[in-house]
Amino acid sequence: MASRTLRSAFMTALVSGTAMAASSAFASQGFDPALPSGFSTGEVMTLSAVFGVLASTLISTLWFVRLRGRAEAENRVIRAALEQTQERLLSLKALNAEKNRRIILWEDPMAAPQFLGTLPDEAGAPEEDSDFLSFDDWLTPGSVRQLVPAMAALREKAKAFDMLAETKKGYVLEVLGRTTGGRAHVRFGALESVRAELAELRLDHKRLQARLKRFETLLNATDMPAWLRDGEGRLAWVNDAYRRAVDAKADEMTPATIRMLLGTAAQARLDDEIRAGKRFEAREPIVIDGNRSHFAIVEVPTADGSAGLARDVSDRERLESALELTLENHADTLNHLNTAVAIFDADRRLRFYNQAFEKLWRLDMGFMESRPDNGEFFERLRADGKLPEPHNWKDWKEKALSVYRSVGPYSDLWYLPSGETLSVFASAHPRGGTTWVFENHTEQIALKTRYNTLVKVQGETIDHLSEGVAVFGPDGRLSLSNPAFRALWGISEKDAAPDTHIRQLVSLCEASYEGPGGWRLFARMITSFDDERLSQQGRLDLKSGLVLDYAVTPLPNAQTMLTFVNKTDSIQVERALTEKNDALRKAEELKNTFLEHVSHELRTPLTSIMGFAELLKSPQIGPLNSRQGNYVDHIANSSAVLMTIVNDMIDLKSADAGILTLDLDEMSLDDLIDSVADDISVRLQEAEVTLEITAPPELGAITADFQRLKQILLKILGNAIKYAPEGSIIALSCWRETSDFVFTVTDSGPGIEKDALKTVFSRFSAGESEAPIAAGAGLGLAIVQSFVGLHKGKVFIDSEPGAGTTVTCRIPDTGEDHGGAHVVAAE
Repeated sequence: MASRTLRSAFMTALVSGTAMAASSAFASQGFDPALPSGFSTGEVMTLSAVFGVLASTLISTLWFVRLRGRAEAENRVIRAALEQTQERLLSLKALNAEKNRRIILWEDPMAAPQFLGTLPDEAGAPEEDSDFLSFDDWLTPGSVRQLVPAMAALREKAKAFDMLAETKKGYVLEVLGRTTGGRAHVRFGALESVRAELAELRLDHKRLQARLKRFETLLNATDMPAWLRDGEGRLAWVNDAYRRAVDAKADEMTPATIRMLLGTAAQARLDDEIRAGKRFEAREPIVIDGNRSHFAIVEVPTADGSAGLARDVSDRERLESALELTLENHADTLNHLNTAVAIFDADRRLRFYNQAFEKLWRLDMGFMESRPDNGEFFERLRADGKLPEPHNWKDWKEKALSVYRSVGPYSDLWYLPSGETLSVFASAHPRGGTTWVFENHTEQIALKTRYNTLVKVQGETIDHLSEGVAVFGPDGRLSLSNPAFRALWGISEKDAAPDTHIRQLVSLCEASYEGPGGWRLFARMITSFDDERLSQQGRLDLKSGLVLDYAVTPLPNAQTMLTFVNKTDSIQVERALTEKNDALRKAEELKNTFLEHVSHELRTPLTSIMGFAELLKSPQIGPLNSRQGNYVDHIANSSAVLMTIVNDMIDLKSADAGILTLDLDEMSLDDLIDSVADDISVRLQEAEVTLEITAPPELGAITADFQRLKQILLKILGNAIKYAPEGSIIALSCWRETSDFVFTVTDSGPGIEKDALKTVFSRFSAGESEAPIAAGAGLGLAIVQSFVGLHKGKVFIDSEPGAGTTVTCRIPDTGEDHGGAHVVAAE
């Protein structure tokens, strides 16, 4: 306003001066304007000049005044800006010297930020500006995830923020983001003690909430019901699995409205334990969706209530039940074994033993039930005299117990003082403990001894046969031959040594015979791969004049036997006769002679063996120890068995020859039964079998051969004893039908296959079973049939596999036909 007034005055003075100057100029030119009255022209001009000078002076003065005011205003602005700059500089210096805060300032959005101040060393923040912006290196991941987006929003959208950040050293910082005058800055400040504690509490609260959320998420994801209860026992929280287990509806969000998982009785027990401050742990059945399941329940008391968890163990229950059943089945199976088995646990204590183990060692049941240590068990056996006495008992025991520490099993043969031989095997379990197996090989060793003896006897018998015998293996190599074979073919013992191939024998024997059907035929039959192996017989006329009957007989294990019988004499007789039957009869006579020779040749050494065995057992020779006594008993028993076989062969040979006679006389059947029962008692005891006799009070008398009937009964009962299991009963039933004497013998053995029934009365038949323990010569039933036939009687066998066998004999009373006579077997 003042400027405009000054400008108007200046313009007015300028106009007035100009007018006066113009009037002066006009007057000088002769113009005579009208002048004010009282003023002359000169005065007017003088006044105009004075006014012009005054106006110019005034204008200049006003101009200078204006310029000075403007300069003073600018000076004031400059002084204010300088003061503001000085104040800002002081603030920045103060901020830069501040140790508890640091500021990031962006003066220009496109320029690099400025950094002011520092943070405490314990915060762990880097001092370098470039490192300070690498928040991942010194802030926690959660703080970085909040800070980086907030800073971006501050710079781009001027969006302020206020947050707490935590360093990796656990230091809490207050972070403020603001904009001032278009400039963005972020301030990191260390909190005061109370605020720091409050901030840490807030962070701890967030961490606890996050951790609780993670646990809730985890528990909701699992299929195990979980719950929290308050101090009053009410449900405070349950997971989703709990809701599903109790069939809680979706709108039942409050745990207090959800029922308890357990039943009333189980829940009461749980509450009692929790109130007592104890941990509750049990397996309880729970019905879920109509299905009964087993859960392992665990609930523990807490400061303000309790927390529980339920785990479905139905599969484990089923597996444990199946395992328990399996163990029971295994124990039952082991109890049916004849092999003694004992199991010691990881503490070396007896955990299980079967009946065979108990029967083998016969120890006191109290000691067995006390679960003795493995070492104590050995010491007890040693004290009872049931273990071998080694030179060093400590080393022997240590070796046996080393199975607990070694990787491999323990195996040894124990020769007991009782004469028994045990094969002992022990192996360690992966989880500790051992299994001991005691197998009694006494009988096997005895059988092996008898077998070896029999093989030697048979070898000697074959070597003394007049028939030539050669046995070849499946590869065509010679297994054995006797001297008669080598003599018939004129070859040396070296040429017929074992393992000689049949091709070599072909080249040697073709010098004696070159005709058809000779050794080339034998080689082809022995080395062929035909599925069906056939027997073949024939006759060979040798260049030496000998006539040999040969037989090619397949044997087990793909072996083949060649037998050559010198028929030279028979052929000479045959050629002298016109009938072929005479030659066959002669051959039969030779065969019978051979059997008689074999029987008598065996009988003589057997009689000597039995006599010497009896002599060894007599007191005059001297006492024998238990092992020697057992050996002598085995010799005597084996000889008796072999003598029975020889006698059976002689009886059959006599029956076949038609020279066997019956001594018929009136006899008492009651005396017969008593005599048989007395003779068979020893075998019954050895086999641990019971004979049960069923008969009327008096069977009466019958005309028959007492010894042959007794032999029939003993053969049938002996056959039944062979196959009857231990502890079983053999039933002998006797009765009279009209004048006939009828008896049956029934056992519970393995029975006879239907196909085998057709040949059960054949000679050398195995009877009920092919088991080696029951194998015999196979002559018993053949003799029974022969003797029953001599009495005009009949014998029947009824048997099924696994159902035992029943033998029925019917002996007619022959008194009317043969009273007191001798009956000769028909030829």
